Amino acid sequence: MTQWIEFNTAQDVAAAAADSIQEHARHAISQRGEYKLVLAGGTTPNACYEILASRDLEWDKWKLFYGDERCLSLEDEDRNHQIVASSGLSEQIKQHYIIPAELGSIKGAELYQSTISDQTPFDTVLLGMGEDGHTASLFPDLQWQDVEADQLTQAVHGAPKSPPERISMTAGALQQCHQMLVLITGESKRDAVKLWKQGGGLPIVEVSDIDQASIYIEADLMK
Repeated sequence: MTQWIEFNTAQDVAAAAADSIQEHARHAISQRGEYKLVLAGGTTPNACYEILASRDLEWDKWKLFYGDERCLSLEDEDRNHQIVASSGLSEQIKQHYIIPAELGSIKGAELYQSTISDQTPFDTVLLGMGEDGHTASLFPDLQWQDVEADQLTQAVHGAPKSPPERISMTAGALQQCHQMLVLITGESKRDAVKLWKQGGGLPIVEVSDIDQASIYIEADLMK
């Protein structure tokens, strides 16, 4: 059953997520010799990355992947991998697998499918939630569930947020993990949280409906 854990501030959410990731990395490396982390975009995840980047960890055992990416040029500052780079985290880790979204949504999704096909299950999948309840680039009004059973990535067309062309891991791929952390902060998420608690069929609700998921949320959003 999905676990909800409340924190006083967004920084507390980020710090707790960093601590949990560090502990799961330690366990994964001791058990399997490596740690595979799927990254999310967004302000709160990036604060978590900054905390992690400041620590002395076994970075040579880490692998970084991305839950989604915007189809922009490789150097565009709005690319998720560029946002992660600004935190300093990706500088620590040589095994860093970005989504080739600069090639377009269809070609990039095909190539990333090949990249991650032998990497599941991931150790930790980190997710955020948009104001509309989307997660990764799985949006409520798009056909995000219309994928093959073995499909790990999908091309996204017509996203309601710019840019409209994106690449996302599928819900099924994101659920193939030992741990899922969903970080929710900011007043703009209040309506989506309310709908979630009422049982609304949002992408984040269905993606996180697994036993190994934990929701780290600002306490004020639960009122």
